[in-house]
Amino acid sequence: MVSETAQVSCQTNGEAKKNPQKESHGQGFNGKRKNLCFDGTRASPCNGEVCNDECVLRTSNTDTDGNMDAEPEADLLLKKSRVQKEMTFQDMYNNQDLFDDDDDDSDWEPIQKHVEITKWFCTNCTMVNYDDILHCDICGEHKESGILRHGYFASPFLQDAGPTEFDSEVEERYKDIGSQDSALKHSTVVGFDERMLLHSEVKMKSHPHPERPDRLRAIAASLATAGIFPGRCYPISAREITKEELQMVHSVEHVESVELTSHLISSYFTPDTYANEHSARAARLAAGLCADLASAIFSGSAKNGFALVRPPGHHAGVRQAMGFCLHNNAAVAALAAQVAGAKKVLIVDWDVHHGNGTQEIFEQNKSVLYISLHRHEGGKFYPGTGAAHEVGTKGAEGYCVNVPWSRGGVGDNDYIFAFQHVVLPIASEFAPDFTIVSAGFDAARGDPLGCCDVTPVGYAQMTHMLNAVTGGKLLVILEGGYNLRSISSSALAVIKVLLDESAGCELANGTPSKAGLQTVLEVLKIQMNFWSTLESRFTELQSQWGIHFFDNKKKQLKKRRRGGAPIWWKWGRKRLLYHFLGGHLHVKSKSF
Repeated sequence: MVSETAQVSCQTNGEAKKNPQKESHGQGFNGKRKNLCFDGTRASPCNGEVCNDECVLRTSNTDTDGNMDAEPEADLLLKKSRVQKEMTFQDMYNNQDLFDDDDDDSDWEPIQKHVEITKWFCTNCTMVNYDDILHCDICGEHKESGILRHGYFASPFLQDAGPTEFDSEVEERYKDIGSQDSALKHSTVVGFDERMLLHSEVKMKSHPHPERPDRLRAIAASLATAGIFPGRCYPISAREITKEELQMVHSVEHVESVELTSHLISSYFTPDTYANEHSARAARLAAGLCADLASAIFSGSAKNGFALVRPPGHHAGVRQAMGFCLHNNAAVAALAAQVAGAKKVLIVDWDVHHGNGTQEIFEQNKSVLYISLHRHEGGKFYPGTGAAHEVGTKGAEGYCVNVPWSRGGVGDNDYIFAFQHVVLPIASEFAPDFTIVSAGFDAARGDPLGCCDVTPVGYAQMTHMLNAVTGGKLLVILEGGYNLRSISSSALAVIKVLLDESAGCELANGTPSKAGLQTVLEVLKIQMNFWSTLESRFTELQSQWGIHFFDNKKKQLKKRRRGGAPIWWKWGRKRLLYHFLGGHLHVKSKSF
């Protein structure tokens, strides 16, 4: 029986080896079926008869070559049947070839069920999350957040409850409010137009673009929920800036290249600077609002203002659009203020990225002082410009001031310290007639791009400090900022200062970080060559903080020495060594 089984196995294996192509096409069983019945211990063929035990049906494909090989194969099956009657499960396992049909399943793969992994993008920070969680892994925002309806006042942990009675009240305010010239004179004016929301990336790539229409929606919702706009602030009618006005800032080629995008559904100036068919108009509206706000504030038609605009502008230079920016809104506003009569304009840029476009436009202009505080990290942080030694060119040296942070995580204390010792002293000596803030809120706590730690209170304090420089003639222009909660809470804090609601927004004088202090000292050392008021300040800070850090180093050194030897050495045989390592051993020299 064993030899017969071995012989059958060799034949079947030999058959497979001789003609694998034939085997793969299923020839041999001529369409007949065989059933194997299992009685718990043995297997036997049931020859198609009805069986009470469980049967496993064995099938083969139809023999396409006819019945020429039917008889030899029938004899082979009878031999297999006789062998199977005497075999146990273990025997069957060791002689699996006996039960193989002629189909070659070497290339068989199980049908893999396609499981689609659904994901959602956080409304607040745009980060990707999987569908089985309700709160963003990065910022904790609820999947169905209400931040676009109520701004940062909406709970980040709860789903949006839908329309409320308050929403209808806000709509009524929008209907009732108008351009009241008599009220504007002593009011804060907000520049906003819904057509700027049409500027968006047509085709989403790996995740939503950080510079998206929701940025304006979240800020507008926060202002509306707080009853500030519409309410206590007044709108200014929007207009599109003219080509002639743009060409005072940008080259003709740049203006035409932006206009060309209005004929294209989707286009890119750089891999991260997109445009659609509405982008050129949105950029013209943003620049036009900034120009009119600057003129209105300087002429006294408005007290101060906030430009709630996009696309941002401070990366847009004379000839290029980049960094999400198409037209340079701050530069347009500065020249508009000068047309209205301002002789000297101060631009303070606290966006976490250096405003390379604004610097390029005014680096040879002594009538505009540009001061930027930004992450730099030796040129490794976007856009790589803005080192402390970049001070202006061709007779305008000193009219470009860069405060380049050497690391991320910079917070309120460092910014306020830089304002106290760099920004305000230089601004005071410059004595501007008008102040513009390029207010990017991407240095705010929680921003996915900036990774810094400035709070709404910090932004409010900086606004309060700048408000006094030009007697309240201040225009704040939105630049970057990509965490909706951060930008909406920070923008609201800034506008409250413009409304003279700065109570409780003052920070105590905190200690700057060591890296922040070193940056400020580096800037002072360079800029004191152009601003006489800085020399005494640099000397004072160097001596004051030099002693402070020297004392800290001594304390740290003593602490390390005290921990240099195990405490049990003090009372053991190594007592002398303990005192020596701890610095407690004093050897007196013997006089002769």
